[in-house]
Amino acid sequence: MSLLCSSSTTGTVISKVVSRQALSFLCPAAQKRTIHHSINRHLKQLPRASSVDCNTIEAWFFSSLANVSQCREHRPRTSQPSAFFTSKHIPSSTKRRSYGTFSFFRRRQHTETDEKHLEEEDLPTKEEQEENRTREELLALVDQYSGTSFTDQLPLIELPRLHQPSDGPHLTISDKVEDEWPPPYQEWPADVLTIRKLDTLTEMLSDFETDPEVIYQLYQDLPEPRAPYLPSKLRHKLLRHLAVVEKKDEQSMLRYFSVINDMKSVAIPLTVGEWTSATSFAARWVKQSTEVEVEAALHVWREMEHFAGVSANEVTFNVLYDVACKAGKFPLAEKIHEEMKSRGLRFTRFSHVGQIYLNGIKGDGDGVRAAFKRLESAREIIDTVVLNALLAAFARCDEGTQVEQIYSFMKQKAIPDMAPKTFLERRVIDRTYLRWAEIIRENPSKQQDLQAISMMGPNGRTYRILFNYFAVDIGDLDKTALFLDDLMDLKVPLHGTHFLAFFRAFATHGGIRYTKWTASLLERTWEIYLTAVDDDVADVRMNKWIILWSLRAFAKCSGKSRMITVWEEVRDKWGPDEAELEFIMRNLRALLKGRDVAEKHPNDWILGSRQ
Repeated sequence: MSLLCSSSTTGTVISKVVSRQALSFLCPAAQKRTIHHSINRHLKQLPRASSVDCNTIEAWFFSSLANVSQCREHRPRTSQPSAFFTSKHIPSSTKRRSYGTFSFFRRRQHTETDEKHLEEEDLPTKEEQEENRTREELLALVDQYSGTSFTDQLPLIELPRLHQPSDGPHLTISDKVEDEWPPPYQEWPADVLTIRKLDTLTEMLSDFETDPEVIYQLYQDLPEPRAPYLPSKLRHKLLRHLAVVEKKDEQSMLRYFSVINDMKSVAIPLTVGEWTSATSFAARWVKQSTEVEVEAALHVWREMEHFAGVSANEVTFNVLYDVACKAGKFPLAEKIHEEMKSRGLRFTRFSHVGQIYLNGIKGDGDGVRAAFKRLESAREIIDTVVLNALLAAFARCDEGTQVEQIYSFMKQKAIPDMAPKTFLERRVIDRTYLRWAEIIRENPSKQQDLQAISMMGPNGRTYRILFNYFAVDIGDLDKTALFLDDLMDLKVPLHGTHFLAFFRAFATHGGIRYTKWTASLLERTWEIYLTAVDDDVADVRMNKWIILWSLRAFAKCSGKSRMITVWEEVRDKWGPDEAELEFIMRNLRALLKGRDVAEKHPNDWILGSRQ
């Protein structure tokens, strides 16, 4: 499949442009730009009407909210006619032109006797004389005969209207199920081979753990346009299967939007959940969300409400709020929060967790506490996800004491080997907590019982937060070792992000006199990491970031010679692609230009200097 080509070069190009081009079919303006290219080339020099200055995403979002907040009957039309074709820009001669019934003036030739009998009021004015003179000059281009010609005696001819009023068709919008196209319970007729493919797809979708790529390839085998051959229930099940992935990335995003594009091309409507999944893919397909992802998510939301007419729910706004926070668009995040209030949407536990995260990014410890208090007052279940959000927020606020206090509470609530093993199990638990919250709101007396059986022990993400704060930010090796012992005792599996934090700590705090992050400890950590990779430990793999920080750590603690040796050992075992190899080599050349810690320096006797 060319769209999902695994070529490194193609992947690099796609990653640069996909955030703007993968959603082009959701933006009608982009399609019109292609269709009317030839027209725009001629209109390029024409005066343009002034437009609203929306230089920021926030201003664009505010104007969109202003339109969507009105009722559909009084909402301004989204597609406005070109401002050039207004009375302001129509030439004066065009304004005076009549577009009704056209008539020709009969040409008359007057004699002197006729002129004597003209009444005084019939004399032409000065302006009319100028116009007649011009006409006479034009008529003089051809031979004129004296007297009255035969053509002057012909009856007056009226030209027909060029644009006759239409008698139809008179269309009405029907809400009847039988008038929907395609009908919700009726699909296109399929031949025998297509029916077999549909049966195979249905069978594979019955197992929710089937690889989404396998499901997608089965869908691609259907004859084009593919989507209309799927029954309504099968369509929704297909999109749901493709939307639930452990990690949203470029491939999963393109896969999902490809199916949505097929459905949009044949006017198959999407549900609010499917629109929300599309918004989530547009916002979260990269690790670090930026303004580009914010703009892409807002475009999908605008397509959802302004064009498809599907109102967003609290989950949709949670996605927009989350990407705005992660991209640092705090005013936009606050506006989204206010919009949820104005629409009367209920805040879920994810909404409150988002507020905790936002205040943590701002470094507002009191704001974090207030957001947690609102979550508890809303009778939401407090579990590991909420407590991890508190840990990360207080770590960003640099409140180490509060971080340790929360971790101690989580450690007391821990049940060894009870944490969910897969993302599907975590997803089931999260949905269960949402149902529990509904039960508690209806019967508050059950809150204590349900809260007591919720999972609040630490998991792999908990220790990643702790390692990043105490090892990377602070450099406290002793507390890092204690947390690592707890991880082993509670049987929490090691993750690749844990090793990434360790190597970052060695690269940050190693290579100086009297440091505890020594070269020998780095060698031991490196051996454990390689053993975990060889044993195929889940979630412990080689990637460009772990390799890069490990090379930086060896360069800082052991010198350039050891760094080069490590790179030669790991290169064949890793097997990087072209883009990853170029990334490592570019950073490796920069490390080789720096000072080698293995060389002696005149200031080595100074306390705290390099080893």
